[in-house]
Amino acid sequence: MALKDGLLIGEVWHKRHFPRKNEFRYKVYYLTFALRDLTKLGRSLLSVNKFNLFSFRERDHGARDGSSLEAWMRGVLKQERIEEADGDIVLVTMPRHFGYGFNPVSFWFCLDIPGHIRAVLAEVNNTFGEHHNYLVAHEDGRIIEESEWLAVRKVFHVSPFLRIEGEYRFRFSYSSDRIAVWINNILPEGVVLSTYIKGVRRALTSYSLLSSALRYPLISLKVIFLIHYQAVKLFMKKLRFKADLPMPEKELTR
Repeated sequence: MALKDGLLIGEVWHKRHFPRKNEFRYKVYYLTFALRDLTKLGRSLLSVNKFNLFSFRERDHGARDGSSLEAWMRGVLKQERIEEADGDIVLVTMPRHFGYGFNPVSFWFCLDIPGHIRAVLAEVNNTFGEHHNYLVAHEDGRIIEESEWLAVRKVFHVSPFLRIEGEYRFRFSYSSDRIAVWINNILPEGVVLSTYIKGVRRALTSYSLLSSALRYPLISLKVIFLIHYQAVKLFMKKLRFKADLPMPEKELTR
């Protein structure tokens, strides 16, 4: 079943396994909505492509030129021949706050008409202003079951403390009231990083937005602060910082 517009109230967890252990978790909330309903997303405290207490900006996603996000994602699916994803495309992403925003990763759930996952696009941003898209799907386009791990080659650096090699393994759980994503970074030596994002859906209203902002204030600034705080911790643990890491030739890896 496709989610109607809503807030996903949840938790982010990271655990680094080697060569130095490091673990953290924090509360967070996301907008979640079908792209076909983007024009209906606005609320008194939430605007689309305009400044507000909360806002969503189309230029932060997809082709990043302000063009239709649904048309862009449909084009990607057509290019990759995933014809089975003929239902809603649901975007899970953090809103901007007072015009500021930073999204480490946004997820595009590409569903079939009954509401099963056929593909997921993970839109990844790093703190250097760079981005890359990982498209996760079965080669034959069949339904992605909750118990399945799907692998994609790692080609883009998020943390300069991790090598650009190995693969990511993704697992997804999706229903009308909950969403969860697990991501493991696998190196030849084993699992170097385990992460998850889990959340429970709530109705998207001005009250729920304001309540979330009061419970988890300045979440965008908090995320960027925690990223740098964890980087300092890793530096103090004498992990090697890798500068000037190369960018992949293409913006999409399947």
